[in-house]
Amino acid sequence: KTTENISHAYGIAVIGDMMITTTLVSLIMLVIWKKSLWRVALFFFGFGFIEIVYFSSQLTKFTRGGYLPTLLALFLTMVMGIWHYVHKERYMFELKNKISNTYLNEVANNPDVRRVPGIGLMYSELVQGIPPIFSHLIGSIPSIHSIVVFVSIKAIPVSSVASEERFLFRQVEPREYRVFRCVVRHGYNDVLGDPVEFESQLIQSLKAYVQEHNYSTTEVEVSENATEQVTVVESSDKREAHQSSDKIIQNQSTSPSFNSIRSLGGNVANSPIHGVEEELKFIDRALEKGVVYMLAEAEVLAHPNSSIFNKIVVNYVYSFFRKNFRQGQNSMAIPRKRLLKVGMTYEI
Repeated sequence: KTTENISHAYGIAVIGDMMITTTLVSLIMLVIWKKSLWRVALFFFGFGFIEIVYFSSQLTKFTRGGYLPTLLALFLTMVMGIWHYVHKERYMFELKNKISNTYLNEVANNPDVRRVPGIGLMYSELVQGIPPIFSHLIGSIPSIHSIVVFVSIKAIPVSSVASEERFLFRQVEPREYRVFRCVVRHGYNDVLGDPVEFESQLIQSLKAYVQEHNYSTTEVEVSENATEQVTVVESSDKREAHQSSDKIIQNQSTSPSFNSIRSLGGNVANSPIHGVEEELKFIDRALEKGVVYMLAEAEVLAHPNSSIFNKIVVNYVYSFFRKNFRQGQNSMAIPRKRLLKVGMTYEI
């Protein structure tokens, strides 16, 4: 009500901000900058002692206006705590109900599930496993894109991630179903940027993964086949060597040598290049049909057997926050015209 009370509130707000800054900078020095422990302790206790002395002097003015920023800080802490609690329980629900590879094999062998031309990017917080929203989508609409990529965006405690290390791909079996899992890593200074650029980088990384993975896998198979051929030839030569010296000479002149088998293996190793080219062309054809972004529009509700407090927090408070906070597609730079929201109810 008076300028004196405003100054008291301002003093506690400033010293509170200084204490939070000192704590967070100390954490960054220890975790991200990898400074030695004694330097972090010297910084924390040095500045912390000064701030504690100043904060203790401001506590005498708590009842004369200093309570206002304290109550505001408690309210914001409550909001962040509720948001974190519900999101943690939602993640645990997805983790407990994730889809196994057996279900994916059943979908791959199900003739009623149609493959639609195009690339489908399904966003999920799960790094491993397939989210339950996928089975809900298949059950509602028995169709899926010709290429499916489960995208998970994760922030790591580094300043920036190189573009060639940002996308980590892994293929989900069976391989012929063309289902991939992608973890997009970014640092605290990185920005996802334009959706067109992000989509282009993701597709290029997918092509690089397919080319490298298919070539290395086929190369291993070729080397194993060549080794088996060498073993068969050597064993046959040994058996024939016990018969007569004439047959030994004849076998040495007619049977393939080790060098010829290696050259045969080299010719076989060139065959996967054709397979890789076909896979890359398949990705290009799917890209021409379009890319669809699928995002789970999960309605989080409290379990019927949960406590009254949990029902109030989840069903009313969190629901109000979720309707008034920024939506996920805005922070992930997803184009609205190609966004498909899949609704599902989570009971936590």
